[in-house]
Amino acid sequence: MSEPAFNHEALLQAVRDLPVDSLTASRRDAANLFVARGFPTVRDEDWKYTDLSNVIEISQQSLQVASAPAAIDEDLLRQTQANLDAHWIVIANGKVLEQHSPGTNIPGVQSGSLQKTDLAIDEPLADLNLALLRDGLKLDICAEFAPDKPLGLLFIDTVENAVASTHARVNISLERNANARIVEAHVSSGPAQHYSNCVLHLDLAEGAVCEYLRLQDRATNHSQTARLNVSLKRDSSLHHGSFDLGGRLTRNDLNVAIQGRNATARFNGLYIVADGQHVDNHTKVDHLVGPAISQQEYRGVLSGHCRAVWNGKAIVHKGADGTDATQANHNLLLSDAAEIDAKPELEIDADDVKCAHGTTVGQLDERALFYLRARGISKPDAKRILTRAFAATIVNTSPISEAHEFLGGQVEERLRTIDDGRQS
Repeated sequence: MSEPAFNHEALLQAVRDLPVDSLTASRRDAANLFVARGFPTVRDEDWKYTDLSNVIEISQQSLQVASAPAAIDEDLLRQTQANLDAHWIVIANGKVLEQHSPGTNIPGVQSGSLQKTDLAIDEPLADLNLALLRDGLKLDICAEFAPDKPLGLLFIDTVENAVASTHARVNISLERNANARIVEAHVSSGPAQHYSNCVLHLDLAEGAVCEYLRLQDRATNHSQTARLNVSLKRDSSLHHGSFDLGGRLTRNDLNVAIQGRNATARFNGLYIVADGQHVDNHTKVDHLVGPAISQQEYRGVLSGHCRAVWNGKAIVHKGADGTDATQANHNLLLSDAAEIDAKPELEIDADDVKCAHGTTVGQLDERALFYLRARGISKPDAKRILTRAFAATIVNTSPISEAHEFLGGQVEERLRTIDDGRQS
């Protein structure tokens, strides 16, 4: 199937129509780069299982629609903030809402606009993001930062009857010995199709520690691509948890560069994919020095006619002796129409290392089902118990401990909506 045509001139015109500000020159440079490269396609190795045709169509149509962004969904905003207690910074339809963003004013956080030097990322969707970026945010977290609750980034998009796309970018820097807990939430509402393209960068200086929780629960007719680039300096530590519950098409890229000795990167993820959904998680860890540790485990629950992709790569560069890198991916298929493409990868160019990887794909254990049914539990309830236990491993080991109860409830609710491939 051929990719839909994309009108590059419409993109260039949209960039020219944006207000002149400090990002203008960067936007135009990024637009020219994107025009030269275009959208990733299934011919690209990293995108061979994820077709962006629908995203391209949404992007094309959104450039042709001159309507103003829809009003923010206040009910969804209040509900999300009530469920997760945080010092929130709200980015609605691509713009930072100052009146809803007390997190920009808490002690220990310096916020400001992105500058040209903050923006270089060699990736086509990052070029598109910058070309159409309306409002970039920079957060610097100092060592004295010690809030009573996490710092929250809420990306909320609302559409009405017109197709729309939004682009957001946030750069976060933790200074030496800083300690931060961060929640990144993505939600959306509205009947029209929507595409969100988010780019984030997280830089941990020497001795910095970060617990980072990402929750994506967009409307199931909306699509999102998201990229998080992380750099870890000496003795720094990252614990990242990722949860994908909604969305029509979701692509997550998590790239971690270990640049300092004794750094630790631990990241886990859970994706629940039902009929008509597609979730693609690509992770990459560059061990540039050693000793250092990276550990990752992702789990997926798939139901109905759906597809999930997991590609985890760890690269141990020459001289990174003492590296300890492990990766695991486990998938539970609840229907014959569900499909998973799992690809763990290790590239090792050092001698003194400890590395392991593996993946499993299967159905519910028939012996466990029989055990539960023999004790009077119905088949649907037995399946739900086993599925919940499979997912609970990731929930219970996720960062931000005070969010565990809420996450458990969200996962439980999501599992209740799928029954042998049908969403209720």
